[in-house]
Amino acid sequence: MKSKDAVAALSALAQDTRLVVFRHLMQCLPHGVAAGDLAAKVKVPPSTLSSHLAILGRAGLVTSTREGRTIYFSADQEGIRDLLQFLIKDCCRGKPEICSRLVEVIQPACCP
Repeated sequence: MKSKDAVAALSALAQDTRLVVFRHLMQCLPHGVAAGDLAAKVKVPPSTLSSHLAILGRAGLVTSTREGRTIYFSADQEGIRDLLQFLIKDCCRGKPEICSRLVEVIQPACCP
């Protein structure tokens, strides 16, 4: 990931509604959420949600699939992985014990 892509992703998340949407989509992995259900869950009008999802999509954090008339959104696992790798790429300077707290936080979140 290039710096400009990381800045775009972080900028997309630096807004209250988009952060709520993104976190909800992360909780629903690996499944997607129908746009209408997502709008109801985060209590945002569909047109407003559409704008937020477009920004998250351009930032590489959200993907969509269409099934008939319904669009399902999900967190883009590859984009998220790339962002996290970018953020911690130079972590620990060859000393893994420095990052042990980070691993302690990630492991239970991903594998409860």
